Amino acid sequence: MQFVGIFVAIGILLVIIILIARNIKIVPQAHAYVIERLGAYHATWETGLHLKVPFIDRISKKVSLKEQVVDFPPQPVITRDNVTMQIDTVVYFEITDPKLYTYGVERPLSAIENLTATTLRNIIGDLELDNTLTSRDTINDKIRIILDEATDAWGIRVIRVELKNILPPREIQDAMEKQMKAERERRARILDAEGEKRSQILVAEGLKESAILKADAVKEQKIREAEGEAEAILTVQKANADALRMLNEAAPSDRIIQLKSLEAFAKAADGKATKIIIPSDIQGLAGSVTAIKEIWKDGE
Repeated sequence: MQFVGIFVAIGILLVIIILIARNIKIVPQAHAYVIERLGAYHATWETGLHLKVPFIDRISKKVSLKEQVVDFPPQPVITRDNVTMQIDTVVYFEITDPKLYTYGVERPLSAIENLTATTLRNIIGDLELDNTLTSRDTINDKIRIILDEATDAWGIRVIRVELKNILPPREIQDAMEKQMKAERERRARILDAEGEKRSQILVAEGLKESAILKADAVKEQKIREAEGEAEAILTVQKANADALRMLNEAAPSDRIIQLKSLEAFAKAADGKATKIIIPSDIQGLAGSVTAIKEIWKDGE
């Protein structure tokens, strides 16, 4: 009997150790456990080591506190101009209150999906097709704000919402592609026209600059010619002035002056005049010069 009691005690001790070991729980990082005691909410275990009371406590839900992403399938929506399109959304959210997430709503992801689809239909219903295609950021912000307010009671915070794809009907897609093609062709023609215009402007500017340079060259040439002529005239005048000054300094006699006058008349009549009127005093000098030439010849 003594040995039986020992085995029973050992068995009970082993059972207790196993129960304790099985009820020691370690909550990993970025997770939380919702604990119920006798069917009612008892506590929320954070990261660390915890001991659960056997047969009394139970883990109601294991909740991940990481940011989560859920991709909902395309939803049919109708725009204000009666165009039906398919839009699929991606929702990024995180759980802020594990207790509310566990008891606030049945199947939270399904609730978020249905709320997203309803909100999307309401927002798109107020927009036309063109506005829908060009207002993604606005639609994303509106859906996020509405979802975030509605999911506060579920312990969920919606971080952002993205419209993944917007798929209009096939015929509208074809029309949009044709419109885009026509727009690209129009832009290409505009670019070609602008290039041709720029080319013509450059050519005209080149011709203008060439004409200006030629005119400047002609002007410079005429200026230099005029300056050369002016300089030549000044040189001649200076030479004449120097000759007169030297003549005055030499104090010439009347006969020499008359002789120089005769030479000047000869130059003036050198093939350019048919009749020259010579003053009487120069005529007498001319006769004297002739007589001297004849005496010189007779002496030879």
